[in-house]
Amino acid sequence: MQQVTAFVDARKRKRGFAVMAVLGILILIAFIISMNTGFIRLSPADLLMTLLGSGTDKQNLILFDFRLPRIVISILIGAGLAVSGCIIQGISRNALADPGILGINAGAGLMVMLFISFYPSTAAAPVFLLPVLALVGASLTAALIYILSYKRHKGLSPIRILLTGIAVAAGMSAAMIVLTLKLSPEKYQFVATWLAGSIWGTNWKFVLSLLPWIVLLLPYVFFKARVMNVLNLGEELATGLGAPVSREQVKLLAAAVGLAASCVAVSGGIGFVGLIGPHLARRLVGPKHEMLLPAAALAGALLVIVADTIGRWILQPSEIPTGIVVAVIGAPYFLYLLARTKS
Repeated sequence: MQQVTAFVDARKRKRGFAVMAVLGILILIAFIISMNTGFIRLSPADLLMTLLGSGTDKQNLILFDFRLPRIVISILIGAGLAVSGCIIQGISRNALADPGILGINAGAGLMVMLFISFYPSTAAAPVFLLPVLALVGASLTAALIYILSYKRHKGLSPIRILLTGIAVAAGMSAAMIVLTLKLSPEKYQFVATWLAGSIWGTNWKFVLSLLPWIVLLLPYVFFKARVMNVLNLGEELATGLGAPVSREQVKLLAAAVGLAASCVAVSGGIGFVGLIGPHLARRLVGPKHEMLLPAAALAGALLVIVADTIGRWILQPSEIPTGIVVAVIGAPYFLYLLARTKS
């Protein structure tokens, strides 16, 4: 029996690595296509020459100062939001949970918007301060949702946390609408684009402001994969197995909030990535978090880079915010999941 179990596990791991390899190849293909997508086209030959250091000043400016930072940010945002959603779904045992639906993104956005409202210029906003402010807003929102959803001796109810999150998100969104009424035209245009989910931080400073959060938090979450497997068994059974459930839930929720907040700070209100990424990964590699978490990160990265590329290509010379493209994909999928979920 043990040999059969070990054989099945080995096959699942092999399949999981194969799926992740395919996702990685698709991300690389999307990366190459995205480098050549924009109002000013770069032929494959021009692209190769520029990458090798033989491009013109104009080609270097387009590729290295505008497109590459945006592509890297898209990948980091997709991975961060998808893993954040995977954590929240695991903690709450709710397949419909993600940072956007639960209001964590809205809390981060509200804090960033408050700062932008009172700061003299959006262009001069301190890049490295935005993720910290977003973290404060997201943490306060997550704490509020946790307190309102938690019941002693019962833990976190999946339905309760979803309804509480939706209510809190609605309140945050209303507060942001009120704030927009007092903005100058310049700031209003910036905030409207930001709320739609535009990857507005298109230089290397924004990459550097986001990278430490992703590099530190993703390995920590991957390290906690086995703990998340235990938590998925339910609070009573996990406690019976000796897991410090409440403490681990708080740690993982803090990691999820950190990932979501840092991503929202540079991408605005991109929703549904934390919902679609984990679901796609779960269908491909199964529910065990050792494979699920990295697969979700790759699926989320692929989704955002493809959505950003489509947004820049479909209405040239104008562009559609990435969040709108993701929503076009994500909203029907959310309704499909909602219809399938038993109340």
